[in-house]
Amino acid sequence: MIHAFKNSGYNIILDENSGAVHVVDEAAFSLALILKKRAEEDSSFQMEKDIPKDILVEVESENGALGKEDIEEAYSELFSLYEEKALFTEDTYKGAVDSFVHHPTVVKALCLHVAHDCNLNCRYCFAGQGEYHGARGLMDLETGKKALDFVCENSGHRKNIEIDFFGGEPLMNWEVVKELVHYGRSLEEKKDKHFRFTLTTNGVLVTDEVIEFCNREMDNVVLSLDGRPKVHDRMRPFRGGQNSFDTIFKNIKRFADSREALGKEYYVRGTYTRFNLDFSKDVLFLADQGFRQISVEPVVCDPSLEYAIQDEDIEKLSHEYDILAAEMKKRMGKENEFNFYHFMIDLEGGPCVYKRLSGCGAGSEYLSVTPDGSLYPCHQFAGEEEFLLGNVKTGIDEKKLSLIDRFRSLNVYTKKECSSCFCRYYCSGGCAANAYHANHDISLPYETGCVLQRKRVECAIMLKAAKCGL
Repeated sequence: MIHAFKNSGYNIILDENSGAVHVVDEAAFSLALILKKRAEEDSSFQMEKDIPKDILVEVESENGALGKEDIEEAYSELFSLYEEKALFTEDTYKGAVDSFVHHPTVVKALCLHVAHDCNLNCRYCFAGQGEYHGARGLMDLETGKKALDFVCENSGHRKNIEIDFFGGEPLMNWEVVKELVHYGRSLEEKKDKHFRFTLTTNGVLVTDEVIEFCNREMDNVVLSLDGRPKVHDRMRPFRGGQNSFDTIFKNIKRFADSREALGKEYYVRGTYTRFNLDFSKDVLFLADQGFRQISVEPVVCDPSLEYAIQDEDIEKLSHEYDILAAEMKKRMGKENEFNFYHFMIDLEGGPCVYKRLSGCGAGSEYLSVTPDGSLYPCHQFAGEEEFLLGNVKTGIDEKKLSLIDRFRSLNVYTKKECSSCFCRYYCSGGCAANAYHANHDISLPYETGCVLQRKRVECAIMLKAAKCGL
């Protein structure tokens, strides 16, 4: 199947199964829409070498400015793409999905909750202000070491292991973070592993020592900042209610600048809510402050909350993504150019087939560890007792193997809603945690997230076309 859309003056056709992208003229675009409709109505659809007369008549009647020769030439070009297997290609993944679902998995990544405590009182925090709806607590060094031992023992022959220091606020347990990095490095040679460490921080406790250590040891850092000062302060105050922007901004800016200078990875990561539906202004505010790697994402929360995204907001938010993409196009090649995380897709290589089908691997390849060593499918499930999988000290609970199998079986073919979605191979079925928290079902995608994801993919493809000078 194909997906045809317009964005920023481009007529774009995406061949869903091959991933081929075509920027076409008005005649080819009109033809694509008609052919798409016929393919949807006829499962045995095949393009004919010569344009069918009824299709020619339909395009002529709908586009009076297009001549017969233009339409025939456009059809011929589309047919050539069809013959080259770059248009209306068959789904080659579906027959192989069982082998991916049942192939042996290993743990590739851990999210270490080194602190179930926080110095901020973020209103939308899914972790309940860092406590995950339980008691405050810090991970002790021995539990952290057990977690690193656990991933070494359960990662098979995989060499590269991802470890994210998370919270709450992980810098509230900074000494343990440093010790765990040193312990991880001591395991690398003897276990034939390489740890890629990441730190996610709200920036309050960032110091020169933190920056120096992270720039030496952390492959990536994620720095939380929501955008414009009033937007940030409304949702991310200190526990006492005071504004946090001024304190956080100067720390995060210094940190990000140091990473930029060294060519190190980082992201400034924010959340938008119903209070700032004009979130493109927050992204551009961050870009204009000199941040070059930015991610601002929609809040996922109880829809009854006043800051929750509502169905009637989707059109506005989709327009905001278009505004953002158009501005990014203007900035290409200039000093103020920046990357927006959700517009970054690889149209040539992209993720491996398994990732295209099953996503992040939560619950099987990716696990989170709470301060007491409890294992959960990912950080957003922490504290949800029905998803408790075991403990790093005792291993996976055999009674939870069926739950792990359920997570492993999540893919774009086991989710009915994904079967007809053009961007299924880009989002891989969406986030299981978002699905659960929105629908109480890990296999039922979060519809609001799906709509916004489709818009982001369209914008991302347009920007790729612009980058190629098409």
